[in-house]
Amino acid sequence: METFAEINDPRCAAKVEHNLLEILIMAICGVIAGAEGWEDIALYAQSKEVWLRRFLTLKHGIPSHDTFRRVFMLIDPTQFEQCFRQWIGQWLGTEQIGHVAIDGKTLRHSFDRKREQSPLHVVSAWASEHRLVLGQEAVARKSNEITAIPTLLTGLDLAGALVTIDAAGCQKAITQVILDQQAEYVLTLKGNQQHTLQAVETWFDEHAFAKGSSLKPVLDAFDEQHGRLTRRRVFVQTAPTELAVLAEWPGIQSILAVEAIRMEKPQGTVTAEKRYFLSSLPSANERQIAAIRQHWSIENSLHWVLDVTFQEDPSRVREPHARRNLALLRKIALNLIHQSGVSGSVRRQRKRAAWDDAFMAQLLR
Repeated sequence: METFAEINDPRCAAKVEHNLLEILIMAICGVIAGAEGWEDIALYAQSKEVWLRRFLTLKHGIPSHDTFRRVFMLIDPTQFEQCFRQWIGQWLGTEQIGHVAIDGKTLRHSFDRKREQSPLHVVSAWASEHRLVLGQEAVARKSNEITAIPTLLTGLDLAGALVTIDAAGCQKAITQVILDQQAEYVLTLKGNQQHTLQAVETWFDEHAFAKGSSLKPVLDAFDEQHGRLTRRRVFVQTAPTELAVLAEWPGIQSILAVEAIRMEKPQGTVTAEKRYFLSSLPSANERQIAAIRQHWSIENSLHWVLDVTFQEDPSRVREPHARRNLALLRKIALNLIHQSGVSGSVRRQRKRAAWDDAFMAQLLR
């Protein structure tokens, strides 16, 4: 936690009663324990004051909920996020990051009609193999993910990583940023890149999906879950030279098509879906196939958990800095829980941390 001591204290020094780092630590503990706002955090700290005094000075006691609120309204979220990335970098050390999924999420109730303020939209980087949030970047007002993603990427050490991004981030400029960070990419190709999509679709229709076509799938697998039988076929091809539009994409080496044919039981209803991808990896590299499947872990292991377990969507914290800072507190808490090495759901570990001070201390180490 020493990394967060670098955050500048925005308060008037003459009026400061509570140490900033101690406020941060109490807030992190509170969020781990189930706190959803400033009153909850203050209540947790008041309830655990005897235990907190074992490692915090608390010279003037426990801050009020108004103090917690004011402090997180004032802390510069950009600096807080930078310290967070440094903290994760120290945590990972020289370990290879592996796969990194980039995706955005809207905090739906963080809007403020009086201020004409839209809900906060945050783009996050998720290291699926480590189950760690690497960083977050807020989308500026009247902007979109296309401008936020490069800022997020350039703030991360991605050397050797494989980055996956949904269609919103399938942009030529973003591919160059990824390559400049010494990483590789697999990007979802959809209608926002119409010319490239049409060219790739047509190529696979002729060479993979047409009857008697020569291209064979590198993966052809069946699985059955929740009464649904799914057949998945993955086709990978070195970027065809005859598709001139592909030359506009920095570093592109291959194109991929994933076909999913699903049959619902017992109705027997059959649906088919085809998805297309651009990749900087050669066609023979198996990492890209695994990364396509792993990309969804950012939804299941991060966004879903933030909404369902941390109640992020219903949160009515609306102040511009405060809502960003609270979003980051949730991610700090989630990272600490995921790295605990203890089995059990996030919800269960949060309850245990709230009731068991020794377990909370274990999470903070």
